[in-house]
Amino acid sequence: MQLRYAFRVYPDAGQRIALARAFGCARVVFNDAVRAREGARKAGRPFPTVAELSRKLITEAKRTAERSWLGEVSAVVLQQSLRDAEAAYRAFFASLKGIRMGPKVREPRFKSRKDARQSVRYTANARWSITDGGRLCLPKIGAVKVKWSRTLPSTPSSVTVIKDAAGRYFASFVVDTDPAVDGARMPTTDRTVGIDLGLTHFAVLSDGTKIGSPRFLRRAEKKLKKAQRELSQKQKGSKNRDKARLKVARAHAKVADARREFHHQLSTRLISENQGIAVEDLSVAGLARTRLAKSVHDAGWSSFVGMLKYKAERYGRALVTIGRFEPTSQTCSSCGVKDGPKPLNVREWTCSTCGAVHDRDHNAAINVRQAAGLAASACGAPVRPGAIPAQREETGSHGFPTDARAA
Repeated sequence: MQLRYAFRVYPDAGQRIALARAFGCARVVFNDAVRAREGARKAGRPFPTVAELSRKLITEAKRTAERSWLGEVSAVVLQQSLRDAEAAYRAFFASLKGIRMGPKVREPRFKSRKDARQSVRYTANARWSITDGGRLCLPKIGAVKVKWSRTLPSTPSSVTVIKDAAGRYFASFVVDTDPAVDGARMPTTDRTVGIDLGLTHFAVLSDGTKIGSPRFLRRAEKKLKKAQRELSQKQKGSKNRDKARLKVARAHAKVADARREFHHQLSTRLISENQGIAVEDLSVAGLARTRLAKSVHDAGWSSFVGMLKYKAERYGRALVTIGRFEPTSQTCSSCGVKDGPKPLNVREWTCSTCGAVHDRDHNAAINVRQAAGLAASACGAPVRPGAIPAQREETGSHGFPTDARAA
């Protein structure tokens, strides 16, 4: 399977200028492609193909005085920007036809130089390389210093250089992993577990383990409010406002990084210790419309479950998702009798039929495991056929790359 490995890079002053030039050229080509397709749509003409756009917006545009500076960056960067525009339109039309799963996708919009995230992608034909000294050598950029936090499992097929809102630079590599090597790293076990996600505790496991909720955003809220207040007092367009904006962005990045690291460590631990894992399909979008919205977003359940999915696929584990309407908190895990709904402030209850005393979250975790068809022990055999697939596509120019951490 394909995974993305992200590393922090530290370009020098000249390389930052060259990267800014590459970001700008890629953005202009993307916007020109959107403008060309919108113009064709309004005129009632067929949409131009990628080959036509490449010839007109890159090859011919370089010969004009208005777009001659496109030749200052790698042509691969510009071609990949066109591919991003094409992928965005394919996703939009698939969403309109109902082919694409998930929420509706809007039509592609123009990019701005003020966007919080800028990126360019280099494929193998761009002839980028990693030097013997561990630097990332990019065409027309130079050898950029990289902070290698782990070893790449195989030769990358592409690299995307990203600048985030906090002004940090990252290199995101797309690599293919070896199933045999991954399987050897995670030997088969006979344990299974059910997970009940919540706010009081981030997760309660069916074996009784309770994992506290770090509440990263809540803990940093005072600092974030102060930074945001200082930003609001700065004059728009001033250098001091730019400094204050960076301060806010870095504070938010610190919270996001801490949350991501917590999710990675916990998901890797659960995958390594259990052959089968069961979780509940929570309606995060629905919960985010309640008074608990900030706490729900702070927990980051969707990100955590997404990590469980691709790690289960990678290491040959089984991940089973049960329906969100399964009455896990209302059913006695001992006798199976449904004892009715209970308000959230009831954390412990006694079954009216068998008299068993239950911790609300622990009982729910046991019911999640039982509803998924997982026994307490898998006896070394696959607990359920057909683990949920986790497609890890090549990173593009939309959204921050999910760091597929090596366990």
